[in-house]
Amino acid sequence: MKVAVFGGTGFVGKYILNALAMQNNDIYTLARLGSEKKINHIKQTNIILGNLDNQNAIKKTLLNCSAVIYNIGIIREFKAKGITYKKTHFDYVKNVIYQAKKNNIKHFVLMSANGAKLNGTEYQKTKYLAEEYLKKSGLNYTIFRPSIIFGKPNNEQEFCSEIKEKILNLPIPAPLFFEGFNLKSAGEFSMSPIHVKNIADFFSKSLLNKSHYMQSYNLGGLQNYTWKEIIQIIAKTLDKKKWMMPTPAMPIKILASLFDQFSFFPITCDQINMILEGNICESKSLFKKFKITPIPFNPKNLSYLKKSNKLYN
Repeated sequence: MKVAVFGGTGFVGKYILNALAMQNNDIYTLARLGSEKKINHIKQTNIILGNLDNQNAIKKTLLNCSAVIYNIGIIREFKAKGITYKKTHFDYVKNVIYQAKKNNIKHFVLMSANGAKLNGTEYQKTKYLAEEYLKKSGLNYTIFRPSIIFGKPNNEQEFCSEIKEKILNLPIPAPLFFEGFNLKSAGEFSMSPIHVKNIADFFSKSLLNKSHYMQSYNLGGLQNYTWKEIIQIIAKTLDKKKWMMPTPAMPIKILASLFDQFSFFPITCDQINMILEGNICESKSLFKKFKITPIPFNPKNLSYLKKSNKLYN
């Protein structure tokens, strides 16, 4: 099968390309000049240089393909640089959908996010708007909404590596965030971490069966963990003893609202709100349906954290 992939050079994208190659698909992916070096070793991958502002580059990527995967996303925006959730999660999706319809693409697979909703953060809202636009496009679609994704980052941004660098490696207690004055709720919000290889397998296998048309799937691991438990598991992986301290969210939100346009500040207001909201889902039946073996969130599968990683290229 000829498959077009948008977002193949990032953390999840490289795993998706590998999963598609394992299925012997003929892959076409759009890459910015310079970023093609990240994926030129992956077999069966044809790289088209360009960006998503260019309709001709999108058209060239989609030419003669029967399916498309859109996997481009950001977790932080920098409006002064033109990097926004709206542009990345919604406007560019519309550009690809427009060309997909013109090229008679049979199947459009979209990376969204667990918790996407109209009345959420700007991240959640733009993910939701892209979902709704795709649903109304007339294309056969599959939408995946993953919880927190973990796995070896290969010099890219990854959840557990960020916790290691921004929390565990600092000489201060790990924050257990809580809203208002409820100390008992500190660090008790939960998530459903899912391994990046599992995510890639869901994407690649969704192309094999028409039963996945017009479906939206929430993806998470088989077990939920509280923020406190996640910190403890990562600390155990690193053979560290880390003090944890209840931390009111409001002062951090105020600081984040003032400094989240600056990359030196470790967290944004939206990120704090989404962390406190939690991010869990039930996916046990999906692993069986797709015949995928779940990779547990444990020290063995987090061993990549023991090595020194840069978070970004």
